[in-house]
Amino acid sequence: MDLKEKLVSSFLAFENKGGLDMDSNVHSIRLNAIQNFEKEGFPTRKDEEWKYTSLRPLLKHDFSLFPSNEEAIEFKNIEKYLINEIESYTLIFVDGVFSSHLSSTTHDECDVCVLSSALTRPKYKMIVDNYFNTIAKNNNSLSELNTAFTKEGVFINIPKNTVLAKPIQIINFSTGSENEILLQPRNLIVVGENSHVQIIERHQNLSKNTTLTNAVTEIFVNKRAIVDYYKIQNDTENSSLIDSTFVSQKQQSVASVNTYSFGGNITRNNLEFYHEGEHITSNLNGISILNGKQHVDNHTLVNHKFPNCESHELYKGIYAEKSTGVFNGKVIVQQAAQKTNAFQQNNNIIIDDGATINAKPQLEIFADDVKCSHGCTIGQLDESALFYMQSRGIPKKEAQALLLFAFGNDVVEKIKIPQLKTRITKLIAKNLGVNLGFEL
Repeated sequence: MDLKEKLVSSFLAFENKGGLDMDSNVHSIRLNAIQNFEKEGFPTRKDEEWKYTSLRPLLKHDFSLFPSNEEAIEFKNIEKYLINEIESYTLIFVDGVFSSHLSSTTHDECDVCVLSSALTRPKYKMIVDNYFNTIAKNNNSLSELNTAFTKEGVFINIPKNTVLAKPIQIINFSTGSENEILLQPRNLIVVGENSHVQIIERHQNLSKNTTLTNAVTEIFVNKRAIVDYYKIQNDTENSSLIDSTFVSQKQQSVASVNTYSFGGNITRNNLEFYHEGEHITSNLNGISILNGKQHVDNHTLVNHKFPNCESHELYKGIYAEKSTGVFNGKVIVQQAAQKTNAFQQNNNIIIDDGATINAKPQLEIFADDVKCSHGCTIGQLDESALFYMQSRGIPKKEAQALLLFAFGNDVVEKIKIPQLKTRITKLIAKNLGVNLGFEL
């Protein structure tokens, strides 16, 4: 029995285990999703959107869908993965199960809790039924698979006119309780008018066992709201991640998603923005630093539907050894979206001959009064700059690291949480193999 057949046949057992509230709209949505997944199956390289990323190595594993044992972990075992220098709300999941004793939730200034809990209260159930799967529903079969097996995840509801004083940290841990496990977290985030929230998300394997995470996040940004979202991807070599994030923005809102990919086996980031009003700003930023046989695929889409909106996209990659990077960025400007300003840039540095980058920036413009541009560069380090630094007494390894750090620094500069900025700086230095000796 292959993985697809196992998943389809396991759905009934999953239903019998309960999952999310059976009385909500989520139940009927799940039933429809598993039928769609059964028809479509896993994407292959024959699909244009998956041309440079193969899931075949992952599909050979016999993933466990339901952990047989619940592993307890202590704060000291996970402390280093949190940004402890800041006060924050935290939502921590262990093998797909919410850990209340490690988490800090609230229903005071806003609602930061788990999705299953929200569905037990009429006040929140109505919100979930109204928003759940409304922007993810038309995506690929992997989103359908996540929807079908939705059991737990994050529910964040920020009321209007609320500036959240503390960031929110979302961390999903895998303990290795199973030799091979498939996790499918689901997040629903609704940000009210004139509100502001900062969110940090991470997936982390605590063992050497094989983990595949198929995550889906839906973010709704209402009028004049601001959302800053940060994704830290620095997992083990036995961990793979398929992360699909969908963002719906209303007029005059600003949404930024920043992705930092430093580790893992296969990482696929599907990031889609949909404009539902005028004077919207969307920011998409990312940096990948890979080595070994690591593979990161950044797929982005910005759909401009209304006039007078902006999108700014900046992705940078540094690839060593036999690593592979993919960037496929698409900007669509609908006919009604006049006065659109869309910028897309992808810059890459190849360190070793065995490394590969596949880049495909795309613009589809149906309006005539717009300012749109895209660009892509692939090259190596500037040998003259490297020689100059060495001639000033800087060892070659440190000189190379400084040049690479400078190359990616404009992405780091976009981080608005100083403590997170320091953490990302240290991760970059570690992945470049040097101690830069300073913090930003």
